[in-house]
Amino acid sequence: MRVGITGHRGLDAETEERVRAMLGEAVRAYDVAELLAVSCVADGPDAWFAEVVLEHGGHLEVVIPAAEYRENLPEWHHATYDTLLAKASHVHETGLVESTSEAHQAGSEILVGLVDELLAVWDGKPARGYGGTADVVAYAERNGVPVRVLWPAGAVR
Repeated sequence: MRVGITGHRGLDAETEERVRAMLGEAVRAYDVAELLAVSCVADGPDAWFAEVVLEHGGHLEVVIPAAEYRENLPEWHHATYDTLLAKASHVHETGLVESTSEAHQAGSEILVGLVDELLAVWDGKPARGYGGTADVVAYAERNGVPVRVLWPAGAVR
């Protein structure tokens, strides 16, 4: 089973804790030996999902939206990004250089094309900018990829 991840970054500590628990529960529901996570491994749900899949014995493929992607992630996340990238069995690239909203959407479209299901850590609201979680969910739905939304009851961002 190939499962992709998309989700909101910059969640508060309480929401992060609840989302991490939901991701762990979601991963345990799969046959982990057959589970392949596909992620852009950005800070937040992308990395949390990749980490929990690897911790449970699953596998990881990474999609890099742009050559400059890592540099545009928070500096405190670079070590986690590097660690996850090194553990990936395969890396997919868009071929784009600048880490723009368009590159992020292009990366997400590649990700959606690689998976059987998409997990979305999503509050159900429109994207705050092009390439946001809502756009990725809409792209998956238009392309027939099942989407499972994970969002803690009462959480706001």
